[in-house]
Amino acid sequence: MTTPLFELVGVTYLYGGDIVALDDVDVTIRHGESLMVVGANGSGKSTLLKLLDGLIFANRGKVSAYGEHLTEDRLETERFRRFFRSRVGFLFQHPDIQLFSPSVFEEIAFGPLQLGLAPDEARGRVEDLLAWLGIGGLRDRSPLRLSGGEKKKVAIAAVLAMNPEVLLLDEPTASLDPRSRHWFMELAEELGCMGKTVVTATHDLVFAERLGTRVMVVGEDHRVAAVGTPPEILGDRRLLLAANLIHAGDPGAIRQSPPSGRGAGNGSRLKADD
Repeated sequence: MTTPLFELVGVTYLYGGDIVALDDVDVTIRHGESLMVVGANGSGKSTLLKLLDGLIFANRGKVSAYGEHLTEDRLETERFRRFFRSRVGFLFQHPDIQLFSPSVFEEIAFGPLQLGLAPDEARGRVEDLLAWLGIGGLRDRSPLRLSGGEKKKVAIAAVLAMNPEVLLLDEPTASLDPRSRHWFMELAEELGCMGKTVVTATHDLVFAERLGTRVMVVGEDHRVAAVGTPPEILGDRRLLLAANLIHAGDPGAIRQSPPSGRGAGNGSRLKADD
């Protein structure tokens, strides 16, 4: 059996040293899967993603990435930091957190240039992404002057420009209008077809049903309540009620629909094995 991309064993994280965000969490994430982490607001979903990205570090337990213990000291070594940051991309729930460049083009180009790509290669990658994501018309605009949906598109483009093999998505469909939400679902589906590993924190059960290969429920006690396939988890009304993911007045859990087909991509230069 291959080494997991990520493994959390007995992980607890406390905010301010005494406020529990996650409690004794075990989870294994393998190459190519789409893990949907669902839970009510404040359950610890975003905290889990930050632990996986090495933005924060566990108070107790162990987080491993690529077979190595993911610690603050480890990420301070240049070799591992470059290795890890080039392979793992994080999309924040609020894109304003990660947008800072004068123009959309410069925003998307920033990551590849930091990785050491030649300017022409970085430019080609940006042009590919602008075309693929349909945001070429934004190239010269300030990211901070865009609509919420446009900002999220630019933020995901900036993440994809690094061509990571792992994508950590924090509430990616939150606050999106219906058209943008549908756009993002189709993009996430295509990324799965490209072999990317995707971990998504969400309370959007339709999104989890459509695109998850596994679903993990985090309860309001900040512990893992269940892990299973989308039909197993999202068809369990009692579990969803207990996790505050549906209301007792709802007619049932979400309707289980046949999985939609995943296309073969559209010729972007971004490939899983680049």
